[in-house]
Amino acid sequence: MADTVDVLELRIICPPAAEVGLEVRPIIGGRDVFAGSRYRSVRPRHLLGSAGPLRATATPREVRIATTGCAEECCGAVHVTIRREAEHVLWTGWRNPMDEDFGVPACRFSAAQYDAEVARAEADRSWQWPGTMVADLLEAKLTGDGSGLAAWDCELEAIWDGWNEPDRIDVVLRHPRGCDEREDHWLQFGIRLPITADDPVGQAERLEARLTAEDPRATAQVWGGSPAAAEKLGYRWPPEYPWDS
Repeated sequence: MADTVDVLELRIICPPAAEVGLEVRPIIGGRDVFAGSRYRSVRPRHLLGSAGPLRATATPREVRIATTGCAEECCGAVHVTIRREAEHVLWTGWRNPMDEDFGVPACRFSAAQYDAEVARAEADRSWQWPGTMVADLLEAKLTGDGSGLAAWDCELEAIWDGWNEPDRIDVVLRHPRGCDEREDHWLQFGIRLPITADDPVGQAERLEARLTAEDPRATAQVWGGSPAAAEKLGYRWPPEYPWDS
């Protein structure tokens, strides 16, 4: 690795500048790593959320930093390994599992500059609205140990919050737990939930209770999966999407 010390800037791009939603663009040495490429930087809710994936420790951590707008199993995504080494933070091992030719040179940052920039970006909540806060809190509840979704053999796949639809979020579940979408026995369920300006913590608690007290599949729509699984479990096929109605 070169001895050059890079400078990191985490630039939050908000619509209409971003083509599709919010992004956290890594600017390294003044260069936007993904400018002009097919990659979209990951959204601030995921990179700058409570889990703190960009915070560097001595234990290496691989972080998904960009996507293609398609499923990772199809078109891939960009991952980088972050670790702290003495007075530096290193970004190494850039990879796209679906593109053997992809590569970005390893980066070395001053730990002091890096920590300050990550803290600054995490503290900047000017991009946030109630839906993003509720989504972040609810995601933590539904992916933590002992999530109530396990009782229904479901797991959380994603929570979608849209800047252009701030009054709702979409919860995406997968059944059965631990299934591989390349197999033919799984279903994806979607549930559209309203969001208000009320306290995000209270809303997340109420929505978690709503999703786990009873089988969420009973009121959800099938948004994906396989025809065989739908037929076996008695669900309609093809999928129905609320944005098509």
